[in-house]
Amino acid sequence: MPVVGLIRRGAYVDSVALMLVQREARAAPGVEEAGCVMATEANKALLRAAGLDFPDLATAGPDDLVLVARAATEDAARAAIALAEEALARRRQAAAPGYRPRTVASAVRQLPEATLALISVPGRFARGPAQEALDAGLHVLLFSDNVPLADEIALKARAAARGLLCMGPDCGTAIVGGAALGFANRVRRGTIGLVGAAGTGLQEVTSLIHRFGGGITHAIGTGGRDLSVAVGGVTMLQGLRALVLDPATEVIVLVGKPPAPEVAATLLAAARACGKPVVVCFVGAPVEAGGGVQNATTLEEAARLAVRRATGADPGGLGLRALPAQEAARLQPEQRYVRGLYAGGTLCYEALVLLRGHVGPVASNTPLVPEEQLDPPTRSRGHTVVDMGADEFTQGRLHPMLDPTLRLQRLQQEAADPETAVVLFDVVLGYGAHPDPAGALVPVVRALRAQGAGRSVCLVASVCGTDDDPQDAAAQRAALVDAGVLVEDSNARAVRLAGLIAEARGSRGAPWSRTPIAPAEAPPPWPDVSAVRRLLQAPPAVINVGLELFAESLQEQGVPVVSVDWQPPAGGKKHLLDLLDKLEA
Repeated sequence: MPVVGLIRRGAYVDSVALMLVQREARAAPGVEEAGCVMATEANKALLRAAGLDFPDLATAGPDDLVLVARAATEDAARAAIALAEEALARRRQAAAPGYRPRTVASAVRQLPEATLALISVPGRFARGPAQEALDAGLHVLLFSDNVPLADEIALKARAAARGLLCMGPDCGTAIVGGAALGFANRVRRGTIGLVGAAGTGLQEVTSLIHRFGGGITHAIGTGGRDLSVAVGGVTMLQGLRALVLDPATEVIVLVGKPPAPEVAATLLAAARACGKPVVVCFVGAPVEAGGGVQNATTLEEAARLAVRRATGADPGGLGLRALPAQEAARLQPEQRYVRGLYAGGTLCYEALVLLRGHVGPVASNTPLVPEEQLDPPTRSRGHTVVDMGADEFTQGRLHPMLDPTLRLQRLQQEAADPETAVVLFDVVLGYGAHPDPAGALVPVVRALRAQGAGRSVCLVASVCGTDDDPQDAAAQRAALVDAGVLVEDSNARAVRLAGLIAEARGSRGAPWSRTPIAPAEAPPPWPDVSAVRRLLQAPPAVINVGLELFAESLQEQGVPVVSVDWQPPAGGKKHLLDLLDKLEA
């Protein structure tokens, strides 16, 4: 079939708009496949893999827009591209019915009560609007990933000097004054406060606290690199201090992937000295309990311990919903391996730690040890768990919590592998996430089952969210169960079920044990968090820079928000950006 492509140089369009336009182009008459993407190297590779290469594609750069279609005839392909251009123009007109400020400063003049900026522009451009927001006295939630480490260090130093929070970069989740920012769930207000260097870790713990009968004061995200030596846990220490001084917070939970040991030791010393009970869940990196600090080995255990400390009541136990031996007996002799496909990075890491105890080494694009690195990340080997929200899958395209396309393709790929016994995956709900993730999965699951011809694959999932979420967790679970998916009540339980099925197929575990981290000899000096305390006293008023869906989510919650009409500076041209940097230096 003929392929027709078009490049628009320096034409930035956000990923949500591109996803919606791509759907329209794919549905055009005679079209077999279509792509509407920013031309990052990752996206160009995906276009080529989908048979959408064309002669000029190699000349396109990450700030160029690519529209391409493969259709029954060349005319049909050209018509699909014309349709995509019309759809983009329609969206631009609909998004700008009136005046929209072009800078953070002008947005603050339009919303003078603003207290926080939510920034989700491409990472290489994020430093500018974040600096502008901090200089305007706003706290920042920096959703953008792929932000240079040097930019993160500079932004957090700038924020700390002003007593402001810089949550992120790569901060996907926060709940501030009852307002859900980025990807976050609708949970009950209560007395438990959280600080997390783990977006879906925060979502899992806050959702389970809600389901266990507890409630949340605030959940402060930090971004995963905050716990590195280079950054030093700046934001987590600010968050901890703010929650210590927050009269509504009675119990504190710290969540993250394994921190740098020296950073963990410092934070642990601060937690012991803070005067409130603190539950610590650094997934795969236990800490020494004592002095008001409890260690949790899973995200579910962190939620359970926090609710017990806050309410005095035990949430009770949860049992597996399926019999592992019975599920294993349905499989063919060659089916031995677990394949995990995760949207949530922290849930993925928890799966790696827990699954190892059942099946031994697990390959991954975010491995526990370097020798288990999956290369390339698009091809599984043996037991494999993949974080599909990692940078290599999201450069220039949407996170799988918004656009499930890549994960659905991978699900089909894994199910077709004769050695796959179990496909394990998460379904993450909440504000900002896909409106019906189970609805997107079910047709693929049903198609796989219809093609089974005597061979079945166990599909095991957990749903991270609450029945109060816009997607309704109960309805999402019911849809998956009806399609034949084994749905467990937490990620930890889903991983355990997958591991037990693999054990019944002959796998043997290799426990992942680590020496508990001890606290530093003395706690660090507490930062001044007066401005952060004022932020936590009420829902924020927000300046949104980037994905419009986050502004829509805040409006749905009744949060005042103004969106900036953002475009890349200097048209996104690298040589001009370099010149601007030199002029500003």
